[in-house]
Amino acid sequence: MKIAIVTDSTAFLRDDFKQYENLFIIPVPLIIDDKVYQEGIDITTDGFYDTLKQAEEFPKTSQPVIGEVLELYNKLAEEGYDAVISIHLSSGISGFVTNLNSLSNQIDTIQIFPFDSLITSGPMGKMVEVALEMSQNPDVTPEEILARLDVMREKVEGYIVVDDLNHLVRGGRLRNGQAIIGTLLKIKPILKFQDGDIILSEKIRSQKKALSRLEDIVLTEIPSQPKDSTFYVIHCNNEETAKKVRDDLLKKDPTIDVHLCEFGPVIGTHLGDKSIGIGVIPKGL
Repeated sequence: MKIAIVTDSTAFLRDDFKQYENLFIIPVPLIIDDKVYQEGIDITTDGFYDTLKQAEEFPKTSQPVIGEVLELYNKLAEEGYDAVISIHLSSGISGFVTNLNSLSNQIDTIQIFPFDSLITSGPMGKMVEVALEMSQNPDVTPEEILARLDVMREKVEGYIVVDDLNHLVRGGRLRNGQAIIGTLLKIKPILKFQDGDIILSEKIRSQKKALSRLEDIVLTEIPSQPKDSTFYVIHCNNEETAKKVRDDLLKKDPTIDVHLCEFGPVIGTHLGDKSIGIGVIPKGL
């Protein structure tokens, strides 16, 4: 069976996986001062945060155009693919994958399986990587890949320490409104993904203490055991701090599999400059 793996530009993928012929990436639109950019095509993290600071209006993100996505699926059918597994940004951040679920049955030339990752960036990219590896076996079915992704999703964890809550509050991506108190008290809140939404988890007085607490959480308080997990330290224009967090994690547990990566412009718009995240997900294979 010939299976295509589709994802969107908010996923972080390691370079060797980007070479897979059956991988297709949909860019997510970003609107800055009425100009529309396509993430990963005409806007990247290089220079993005300078553009963000200079913007006259608060940037907005949008969903990929559904019609263009359906065209891609039709094209994949013409190329001989039997099925598409489409792995996307959490429905708590974007309604895109929900819309795909309602529209995917409009195409009868190919099986389409939309999959809500309930996360983004590195952990979502890990799901894509596992799906790509499994899809190389011609005997594997979409249902078998989805079953593996379901198991990974059940234990995926994502935590974020933001420098300024205003980006999330203004963008409407923070579900518990009490978090605005964090700005008033000048605290550094720990946010987490819960059922795909970003919520306030803990309030800490300084970034240093918040990041130290975050390291302890991901190593000792989550359901996926460190030895069975892939860790991602993810940053918004804050590589020096991210490297320190990665090194701290390795000092506490030298055996873990940990990767350093960036939030792209779309997620960076919602989190803001200097944010740091840690994502943890079962290795899957």
